Amino acid sequence: MRVTRIIADLPVADLEAAKGFYTGFLGLSTEEFDLGWVARYTSPDTGAHLQLVTRDASAPELPAVSVTTDDVDAAYAEAQEAGYEIVHPLTTEPWGVRRFFVRAPDGTVLNVVHHHD
Repeated sequence: MRVTRIIADLPVADLEAAKGFYTGFLGLSTEEFDLGWVARYTSPDTGAHLQLVTRDASAPELPAVSVTTDDVDAAYAEAQEAGYEIVHPLTTEPWGVRRFFVRAPDGTVLNVVHHHD
């Protein structure tokens, strides 16, 4: 799998309440998107970014990180072949991404995702 970006997914109880701290204090003032349950904020100066997540719209667990790849189908096949636990199957989501969740041997859940351009 070719990884193009890794983004931390931070669980929060309330996006709006958490937004002020991360955009103000940390300077992640560019809102890349906000779906109501997940939002990504980025520093316009450095490109540092973080996703705040209250729940997942279709998966049973929250991931610790989102791993962007240019070929999510190949990554899914590789994860299956390796025998890793698939937590959420390969799915094209209504909000325009194709993704799956996989559990690493240490128990960490990863959201492996491809954003359609």
